[in-house]
Amino acid sequence: MRTPKHPHILVVGGGYVGMTAALRLQRKLKRNEAKITVIDPNSFMTYQPFLPEAAAGSLQPWHVVVPLRRTLKGATVIAGEVTAVSHADRVATVQPREGSETQIPYDVLVVAVGGVSRTLPIPGLVDHAVGFKTVGEALFLRNHVLNMLDAAASTSDRMVRRCALTFVVVGGGYAGIEALAEMEDMARDALKYYPRLSVVDMRWVCVEAADRILPEVGEDLGHYTQHQLSRRGIDVRLNTRVESMVDGMVELSDGDRFPADTIVWTAGVRPHPVLESTDLPLDERRRVRCRPDLSIEGAPNAWSAGDCARVPDLSSDDPEATCAPSAQHAVRQARVLADNVLASVRGEPTRAYRHKNLGSVASLGLYKGVAQLPGVKVRGFPAWFMHRTYHLGAMPTFNRKVRIVADWTLALFLSREVVPLGEPAAPKVDPLSARKSTTSTTTLSR
Repeated sequence: MRTPKHPHILVVGGGYVGMTAALRLQRKLKRNEAKITVIDPNSFMTYQPFLPEAAAGSLQPWHVVVPLRRTLKGATVIAGEVTAVSHADRVATVQPREGSETQIPYDVLVVAVGGVSRTLPIPGLVDHAVGFKTVGEALFLRNHVLNMLDAAASTSDRMVRRCALTFVVVGGGYAGIEALAEMEDMARDALKYYPRLSVVDMRWVCVEAADRILPEVGEDLGHYTQHQLSRRGIDVRLNTRVESMVDGMVELSDGDRFPADTIVWTAGVRPHPVLESTDLPLDERRRVRCRPDLSIEGAPNAWSAGDCARVPDLSSDDPEATCAPSAQHAVRQARVLADNVLASVRGEPTRAYRHKNLGSVASLGLYKGVAQLPGVKVRGFPAWFMHRTYHLGAMPTFNRKVRIVADWTLALFLSREVVPLGEPAAPKVDPLSARKSTTSTTTLSR
Protein backbone atom coordinates (compact mmCIF):
# COMPACT_ATOMS: atom_id res chain seq x y z
CA MET A 1 0.00 0.00 0.00
CA ARG A 2 1.30 3.45 -0.93
CA THR A 3 2.15 5.79 1.93
CA PRO A 4 0.26 9.12 1.89
CA LYS A 5 2.16 12.26 0.96
CA HIS A 6 2.14 13.62 4.53
CA PRO A 7 1.72 10.48 6.66
CA HIS A 8 0.85 10.29 10.31
CA ILE A 9 3.40 8.00 12.01
CA LEU A 10 2.03 6.46 15.21
CA VAL A 11 4.62 5.07 17.63
CA VAL A 12 3.03 2.77 20.21
CA GLY A 13 5.41 2.66 23.17
CA GLY A 14 7.86 5.24 24.46
CA GLY A 15 10.55 2.85 25.67
CA TYR A 16 14.03 2.64 24.21
CA VAL A 17 12.95 1.47 20.75
CA GLY A 18 9.98 3.82 20.50
CA MET A 19 11.74 6.92 21.77
CA THR A 20 14.95 6.32 19.81
CA ALA A 21 13.06 5.65 16.58
CA ALA A 22 10.89 8.74 17.04
CA LEU A 23 13.92 10.89 17.86
CA ARG A 24 15.81 9.66 14.80
CA LEU A 25 12.79 10.25 12.58
CA GLN A 26 12.32 13.70 14.07
CA ARG A 27 15.89 14.61 13.19
CA LYS A 28 15.81 13.21 9.63
CA LEU A 29 12.35 14.13 8.41
CA LYS A 30 12.02 17.30 6.39
CA ARG A 31 9.73 20.07 7.55
CA ASN A 32 6.06 18.96 7.34
CA GLU A 33 7.12 15.71 5.67
CA ALA A 34 5.30 13.63 8.27
CA LYS A 35 3.59 13.90 11.66
CA ILE A 36 4.81 11.79 14.60
CA THR A 37 2.71 10.77 17.61
CA VAL A 38 4.13 8.76 20.52
CA ILE A 39 1.79 7.03 22.99
CA ASP A 40 2.99 5.62 26.30
CA PRO A 41 1.53 5.38 29.83
CA ASN A 42 4.66 7.13 31.12
CA SER A 43 6.02 10.49 30.04
CA PHE A 44 9.58 9.17 30.09
CA MET A 45 11.81 6.44 28.71
CA THR A 46 13.61 4.19 31.20
CA TYR A 47 17.07 2.89 30.31
CA GLN A 48 16.73 -0.45 32.06
CA PRO A 49 20.42 -1.54 32.06
CA PHE A 50 21.08 1.27 34.54
CA LEU A 51 18.30 0.25 36.96
CA PRO A 52 20.66 -1.86 39.15
CA GLU A 53 22.93 1.15 39.68
CA ALA A 54 19.94 3.36 40.43
CA ALA A 55 18.70 0.82 42.98
CA ALA A 56 22.14 0.67 44.58
CA GLY A 57 22.49 4.44 44.81
CA SER A 58 25.31 4.77 42.27
CA LEU A 59 23.04 6.81 39.98
CA GLN A 60 20.24 9.22 40.73
CA PRO A 61 17.00 7.50 39.63
CA TRP A 62 15.82 10.48 37.56
CA HIS A 63 19.08 10.34 35.60
CA VAL A 64 18.28 6.90 34.13
CA VAL A 65 15.06 8.16 32.55
CA VAL A 66 14.66 10.47 29.56
CA PRO A 67 11.64 12.84 29.47
CA LEU A 68 9.73 12.25 26.23
CA ARG A 69 8.21 15.70 25.87
CA ARG A 70 11.50 17.54 26.23
CA THR A 71 13.35 15.13 23.94
CA LEU A 72 10.67 14.76 21.26
CA LYS A 73 9.79 18.43 20.78
CA GLY A 74 8.75 17.84 17.18
CA ALA A 75 6.33 15.03 18.06
CA THR A 76 3.00 14.78 19.84
CA VAL A 77 3.32 12.81 23.09
CA ILE A 78 0.17 11.29 24.58
CA ALA A 79 0.25 9.91 28.13
CA GLY A 80 -2.08 6.96 27.80
CA GLU A 81 -2.35 3.28 27.06
CA VAL A 82 -3.14 1.75 23.69
CA THR A 83 -5.79 -0.89 24.36
CA ALA A 84 -6.37 -2.11 20.80
CA VAL A 85 -5.10 -1.66 17.26
CA SER A 86 -7.01 -2.31 14.03
CA HIS A 87 -4.35 -2.03 11.39
CA ALA A 88 -6.83 -2.96 8.70
CA ASP A 89 -8.67 0.28 9.55
CA ARG A 90 -5.50 2.18 10.52
CA VAL A 91 -6.93 3.07 13.91
CA ALA A 92 -5.57 2.71 17.46
CA THR A 93 -7.82 2.83 20.53
CA VAL A 94 -6.25 4.81 23.35
CA GLN A 95 -7.18 5.15 27.01
CA PRO A 96 -5.62 8.41 28.25
CA ARG A 97 -4.76 8.93 31.88
CA GLU A 98 -7.88 11.03 32.31
CA GLY A 99 -11.11 10.86 30.38
CA SER A 100 -12.73 8.32 28.09
CA GLU A 101 -11.23 6.16 25.36
CA THR A 102 -10.51 7.74 22.02
CA GLN A 103 -9.51 6.48 18.59
CA ILE A 104 -6.47 7.84 16.79
CA PRO A 105 -6.13 7.28 13.03
CA TYR A 106 -2.70 6.79 11.50
CA ASP A 107 -0.95 5.94 8.24
CA VAL A 108 2.26 4.28 9.49
CA LEU A 109 2.43 2.14 12.63
CA VAL A 110 5.48 1.48 14.80
CA VAL A 111 4.91 -1.16 17.49
CA ALA A 112 7.44 -0.70 20.29
CA VAL A 113 5.54 -1.85 23.38
CA GLY A 114 8.40 -4.03 24.65
CA GLY A 115 7.84 -6.73 27.22
CA VAL A 116 6.53 -7.27 30.73
CA SER A 117 7.69 -9.55 33.50
CA ARG A 118 6.86 -13.18 32.84
CA THR A 119 5.07 -14.67 35.81
CA LEU A 120 4.29 -18.28 36.65
CA PRO A 121 1.43 -19.79 38.67
CA ILE A 122 3.48 -19.93 41.86
CA PRO A 123 1.49 -19.57 45.10
CA GLY A 124 2.27 -16.25 46.79
CA LEU A 125 4.16 -14.78 43.81
CA VAL A 126 1.79 -11.89 43.18
CA ASP A 127 1.51 -10.97 46.86
CA HIS A 128 5.13 -11.21 47.98
CA ALA A 129 7.49 -10.67 45.01
CA VAL A 130 8.57 -7.40 43.41
CA GLY A 131 9.68 -7.08 39.78
CA PHE A 132 12.69 -5.21 38.47
CA LYS A 133 11.74 -3.50 35.22
CA THR A 134 10.77 0.03 36.25
CA VAL A 135 12.31 2.92 38.17
CA GLY A 136 9.51 2.58 40.71
CA GLU A 137 10.42 -1.05 41.37
CA ALA A 138 14.13 -0.19 41.62
CA LEU A 139 13.41 2.58 44.13
CA PHE A 140 11.07 0.36 46.11
CA LEU A 141 13.71 -2.36 46.31
CA ARG A 142 16.40 0.06 47.43
CA ASN A 143 14.18 1.51 50.16
CA HIS A 144 13.01 -1.94 51.19
CA VAL A 145 16.50 -3.41 51.56
CA LEU A 146 17.68 -0.45 53.65
CA ASN A 147 14.51 -0.61 55.75
CA MET A 148 15.19 -4.30 56.38
CA LEU A 149 18.64 -3.40 57.71
CA ASP A 150 17.00 -0.86 60.02
CA ALA A 151 14.45 -3.45 61.17
CA ALA A 152 17.10 -6.09 61.82
CA ALA A 153 19.28 -3.68 63.77
CA SER A 154 16.33 -2.62 65.93
CA THR A 155 15.18 -6.03 67.15
CA SER A 156 16.55 -8.68 69.47
CA ASP A 157 14.29 -11.39 68.03
CA ARG A 158 16.55 -13.77 66.11
CA MET A 159 13.78 -15.08 63.84
CA VAL A 160 12.62 -11.58 62.91
CA ARG A 161 16.19 -10.52 62.22
CA ARG A 162 16.92 -13.61 60.12
CA CYS A 163 13.80 -13.08 58.02
CA ALA A 164 14.54 -9.37 57.53
CA LEU A 165 18.09 -10.10 56.39
CA THR A 166 17.17 -12.85 53.91
CA PHE A 167 17.06 -11.59 50.31
CA VAL A 168 15.99 -13.85 47.44
CA VAL A 169 16.39 -13.09 43.74
CA VAL A 170 14.65 -15.45 41.31
CA GLY A 171 16.33 -15.49 37.89
CA GLY A 172 19.98 -15.76 36.89
CA GLY A 173 19.99 -13.65 33.73
CA TYR A 174 21.29 -10.12 33.28
CA ALA A 175 18.56 -8.43 35.31
CA GLY A 176 18.68 -10.86 38.21
CA ILE A 177 22.45 -11.11 38.59
CA GLU A 178 23.12 -7.40 38.19
CA ALA A 179 20.34 -6.47 40.61
CA LEU A 180 21.54 -9.07 43.12
CA ALA A 181 25.20 -8.02 42.87
CA GLU A 182 24.54 -4.28 43.10
CA MET A 183 22.09 -4.57 45.99
CA GLU A 184 24.37 -6.90 47.96
CA ASP A 185 27.20 -4.46 47.34
CA MET A 186 25.09 -1.58 48.65
CA ALA A 187 23.91 -3.51 51.72
CA ARG A 188 27.44 -4.63 52.53
CA ASP A 189 28.62 -1.02 52.30
CA ALA A 190 25.74 0.17 54.50
CA LEU A 191 26.58 -2.30 57.29
CA LYS A 192 29.41 -0.07 58.51
CA TYR A 193 26.67 2.15 59.96
CA TYR A 194 25.03 -0.77 61.76
CA PRO A 195 27.39 -1.92 64.56
CA ARG A 196 24.87 -4.57 65.67
CA LEU A 197 24.95 -6.26 62.25
CA SER A 198 27.66 -8.03 60.26
CA VAL A 199 27.99 -9.45 56.76
CA VAL A 200 27.46 -12.99 58.01
CA ASP A 201 24.01 -11.98 59.29
CA MET A 202 22.81 -11.37 55.74
CA ARG A 203 21.63 -14.19 53.52
CA TRP A 204 21.46 -13.59 49.76
CA VAL A 205 20.02 -16.36 47.59
CA CYS A 206 19.86 -16.56 43.80
CA VAL A 207 17.46 -19.19 42.42
CA GLU A 208 17.93 -20.26 38.78
CA ALA A 209 16.05 -23.06 37.02
CA ALA A 210 18.82 -23.60 34.43
CA ASP A 211 22.19 -25.22 35.02
CA ARG A 212 24.14 -21.93 34.92
CA ILE A 213 23.79 -18.19 35.35
CA LEU A 214 24.47 -15.43 32.82
CA PRO A 215 24.31 -17.69 29.75
CA GLU A 216 24.84 -14.59 27.57
CA VAL A 217 28.51 -14.26 28.59
CA GLY A 218 29.43 -17.89 27.96
CA GLU A 219 29.93 -20.93 30.14
CA ASP A 220 33.39 -20.01 31.48
CA LEU A 221 32.41 -16.53 32.60
CA GLY A 222 29.14 -17.89 33.95
CA HIS A 223 31.10 -20.23 36.22
CA TYR A 224 33.45 -17.40 37.12
CA THR A 225 30.50 -15.20 38.09
CA GLN A 226 29.04 -17.96 40.23
CA HIS A 227 32.38 -18.41 41.97
CA GLN A 228 32.73 -14.68 42.63
CA LEU A 229 29.22 -14.45 44.04
CA SER A 230 29.84 -17.48 46.25
CA ARG A 231 33.01 -15.84 47.62
CA ARG A 232 30.81 -12.93 48.71
CA GLY A 233 28.57 -15.35 50.60
CA ILE A 234 25.79 -15.37 48.01
CA ASP A 235 24.01 -18.72 47.75
CA VAL A 236 23.50 -19.59 44.06
CA ARG A 237 21.01 -22.41 43.52
CA LEU A 238 21.12 -23.90 40.01
CA ASN A 239 18.61 -26.37 38.56
CA THR A 240 16.23 -25.13 41.22
CA ARG A 241 12.71 -23.71 41.05
CA VAL A 242 10.57 -21.79 43.50
CA GLU A 243 7.56 -23.92 44.41
CA SER A 244 5.82 -21.48 46.75
CA MET A 245 6.26 -18.17 48.55
CA VAL A 246 3.01 -18.00 50.49
CA ASP A 247 3.26 -15.62 53.48
CA GLY A 248 6.90 -14.99 52.56
CA MET A 249 7.88 -18.62 53.20
CA VAL A 250 10.08 -19.59 50.24
CA GLU A 251 9.88 -23.25 49.27
CA LEU A 252 12.36 -24.53 46.70
CA SER A 253 12.28 -27.63 44.52
CA ASP A 254 15.43 -28.94 46.25
CA GLY A 255 13.45 -29.25 49.49
CA ASP A 256 14.81 -26.16 51.23
CA ARG A 257 12.32 -23.92 53.01
CA PHE A 258 12.96 -20.58 54.71
CA PRO A 259 11.24 -17.22 55.39
CA ALA A 260 12.29 -14.09 53.49
CA ASP A 261 11.02 -10.53 53.69
CA THR A 262 12.55 -9.66 50.30
CA ILE A 263 11.79 -11.61 47.11
CA VAL A 264 12.74 -10.19 43.71
CA TRP A 265 11.29 -11.74 40.55
CA THR A 266 13.43 -11.41 37.39
CA ALA A 267 12.65 -14.75 35.72
CA GLY A 268 12.33 -13.54 32.15
CA VAL A 269 10.04 -11.35 30.09
CA ARG A 270 7.16 -11.87 27.71
CA PRO A 271 5.73 -9.61 25.00
CA HIS A 272 3.29 -6.94 26.12
CA PRO A 273 -0.24 -8.41 26.32
CA VAL A 274 -1.70 -5.52 24.28
CA LEU A 275 -0.42 -7.33 21.17
CA GLU A 276 -3.22 -9.84 21.61
CA SER A 277 -5.70 -6.99 21.11
CA THR A 278 -4.42 -6.23 17.62
CA ASP A 279 -4.92 -7.75 14.18
CA LEU A 280 -1.16 -8.07 13.69
CA PRO A 281 0.37 -11.52 13.05
CA LEU A 282 1.87 -13.10 16.19
CA ASP A 283 4.10 -16.15 16.64
CA GLU A 284 3.70 -18.93 19.21
CA ARG A 285 5.36 -16.74 21.87
CA ARG A 286 2.91 -13.90 21.08
CA ARG A 287 5.59 -11.72 19.45
CA VAL A 288 4.90 -9.68 16.32
CA ARG A 289 6.21 -11.46 13.24
CA CYS A 290 8.71 -9.26 11.42
CA ARG A 291 10.70 -9.46 8.22
CA PRO A 292 14.47 -8.86 8.26
CA ASP A 293 13.91 -5.16 7.53
CA LEU A 294 11.69 -4.93 10.68
CA SER A 295 8.46 -4.51 8.72
CA ILE A 296 5.57 -6.62 10.03
CA GLU A 297 4.58 -9.61 7.92
CA GLY A 298 1.31 -9.13 6.06
CA ALA A 299 0.82 -5.63 7.45
CA PRO A 300 1.78 -2.85 5.01
CA ASN A 301 3.23 0.30 6.59
CA ALA A 302 3.65 -1.42 9.97
CA TRP A 303 6.97 -1.92 11.75
CA SER A 304 8.22 -3.36 15.02
CA ALA A 305 11.41 -4.05 16.99
CA GLY A 306 12.66 -4.87 20.46
CA ASP A 307 11.34 -7.37 23.01
CA CYS A 308 7.88 -7.52 21.43
CA ALA A 309 9.13 -8.44 17.94
CA ARG A 310 10.18 -11.72 16.34
CA VAL A 311 13.08 -10.55 14.18
CA PRO A 312 15.10 -13.08 12.13
CA ASP A 313 18.74 -13.30 13.20
CA LEU A 314 20.60 -13.09 9.90
CA SER A 315 23.96 -13.54 11.66
CA SER A 316 23.05 -17.12 12.62
CA ASP A 317 23.44 -20.21 10.43
CA ASP A 318 20.09 -21.42 11.73
CA PRO A 319 17.34 -20.10 9.42
CA GLU A 320 14.86 -20.25 12.32
CA ALA A 321 17.02 -18.22 14.72
CA THR A 322 15.59 -14.98 16.06
CA CYS A 323 17.13 -12.03 17.88
CA ALA A 324 17.15 -12.32 21.66
CA PRO A 325 15.35 -9.71 23.81
CA SER A 326 18.43 -7.73 24.85
CA ALA A 327 19.43 -4.10 25.17
CA GLN A 328 22.07 -4.55 22.47
CA HIS A 329 19.45 -5.56 19.91
CA ALA A 330 17.05 -2.81 20.99
CA VAL A 331 19.76 -0.16 20.56
CA ARG A 332 20.54 -1.21 16.99
CA GLN A 333 17.08 -2.22 15.82
CA ALA A 334 15.66 1.16 16.79
CA ARG A 335 18.04 2.95 14.42
CA VAL A 336 17.43 0.57 11.53
CA LEU A 337 13.67 0.76 12.08
CA ALA A 338 13.69 4.57 11.93
CA ASP A 339 15.80 4.59 8.77
CA ASN A 340 13.53 2.04 7.11
CA VAL A 341 10.34 3.91 8.05
CA LEU A 342 11.86 7.05 6.55
CA ALA A 343 12.91 5.16 3.40
CA SER A 344 9.43 3.70 3.08
CA VAL A 345 7.80 7.12 3.41
CA ARG A 346 10.06 8.43 0.65
CA GLY A 347 9.58 5.39 -1.58
CA GLU A 348 13.19 4.28 -1.19
CA PRO A 349 14.50 0.72 -0.59
CA THR A 350 14.86 -0.52 2.98
CA ARG A 351 17.72 -2.53 4.47
CA ALA A 352 17.74 -5.69 6.56
CA TYR A 353 18.75 -5.71 10.20
CA ARG A 354 21.91 -7.76 10.43
CA HIS A 355 23.44 -8.11 13.87
CA LYS A 356 27.18 -8.43 14.37
CA ASN A 357 27.74 -9.63 17.91
CA LEU A 358 30.02 -7.25 19.80
CA GLY A 359 29.91 -9.42 22.90
CA SER A 360 28.16 -9.16 26.25
CA VAL A 361 28.98 -7.27 29.43
CA ALA A 362 27.57 -7.51 32.94
CA SER A 363 28.22 -5.63 36.16
CA LEU A 364 28.74 -7.54 39.40
CA GLY A 365 28.74 -4.53 41.68
CA LEU A 366 31.09 -1.60 42.08
CA TYR A 367 34.39 -2.18 40.20
CA LYS A 368 33.46 -5.78 39.39
CA GLY A 369 32.17 -7.28 36.15
CA VAL A 370 32.50 -9.81 33.33
CA ALA A 371 32.65 -9.27 29.56
CA GLN A 372 32.55 -11.71 26.66
CA LEU A 373 34.02 -10.04 23.57
CA PRO A 374 34.82 -11.70 20.23
CA GLY A 375 37.78 -13.91 21.09
CA VAL A 376 38.38 -12.19 24.44
CA LYS A 377 37.13 -12.80 27.97
CA VAL A 378 37.49 -9.95 30.44
CA ARG A 379 36.96 -10.03 34.19
CA GLY A 380 37.03 -7.66 37.16
CA PHE A 381 37.59 -3.91 36.85
CA PRO A 382 38.23 -3.78 33.06
CA ALA A 383 34.93 -5.60 32.41
CA TRP A 384 33.09 -3.30 34.81
CA PHE A 385 34.57 -0.27 33.02
CA MET A 386 33.50 -1.70 29.64
CA HIS A 387 29.99 -2.19 30.99
CA ARG A 388 29.72 1.44 32.04
CA THR A 389 31.32 2.74 28.83
CA TYR A 390 29.03 0.74 26.54
CA HIS A 391 25.81 1.69 28.29
CA LEU A 392 26.85 5.33 28.66
CA GLY A 393 27.28 5.43 24.89
CA ALA A 394 23.89 3.80 24.36
CA MET A 395 22.09 6.17 26.76
CA PRO A 396 20.03 8.62 24.69
CA THR A 397 20.61 12.39 24.81
CA PHE A 398 23.69 14.38 25.75
CA ASN A 399 21.85 15.75 28.80
CA ARG A 400 21.52 12.35 30.43
CA LYS A 401 25.06 11.29 29.55
CA VAL A 402 26.46 14.36 31.35
CA ARG A 403 24.30 13.78 34.42
CA ILE A 404 25.35 10.13 34.64
CA VAL A 405 29.04 10.99 34.33
CA ALA A 406 28.56 13.61 37.06
CA ASP A 407 27.00 10.99 39.35
CA TRP A 408 29.89 8.61 38.76
CA THR A 409 32.48 11.34 39.28
CA LEU A 410 30.97 12.49 42.57
CA ALA A 411 30.84 8.87 43.75
CA LEU A 412 34.64 8.73 43.49
CA PHE A 413 34.97 11.33 46.24
CA LEU A 414 31.76 10.98 48.27
CA SER A 415 30.45 7.96 50.15
CA ARG A 416 27.35 6.18 48.91
CA GLU A 417 23.99 7.40 50.26
CA VAL A 418 22.30 4.69 52.33
CA VAL A 419 19.16 6.55 53.41
CA PRO A 420 15.82 5.02 52.38
CA LEU A 421 13.63 7.80 51.00
CA GLY A 422 10.35 7.87 49.14
CA GLU A 423 7.23 5.77 49.32
CA PRO A 424 5.59 3.74 46.54
CA ALA A 425 2.15 5.12 47.42
CA ALA A 426 0.95 8.69 47.78
CA PRO A 427 1.64 9.98 51.33
CA LYS A 428 -1.38 10.45 53.55
CA VAL A 429 -1.92 13.23 56.06
CA ASP A 430 -1.91 11.92 59.61
CA PRO A 431 -5.37 12.79 61.06
CA LEU A 432 -3.92 13.51 64.51
CA SER A 433 -1.28 15.84 63.06
CA ALA A 434 -3.95 17.55 61.00
CA ARG A 435 -6.08 18.18 64.10
CA LYS A 436 -3.08 19.52 65.99
CA SER A 437 -2.21 21.82 63.10
CA THR A 438 -5.80 23.13 62.93
CA THR A 439 -5.88 23.76 66.70
CA SER A 440 -2.56 25.58 66.57
CA THR A 441 -3.71 27.75 63.68
CA THR A 442 -6.97 28.61 65.45
CA THR A 443 -5.16 29.58 68.63
CA LEU A 444 -2.82 31.90 66.75
CA SER A 445 -5.73 33.51 64.92
CA ARG A 446 -7.25 34.55 68.18
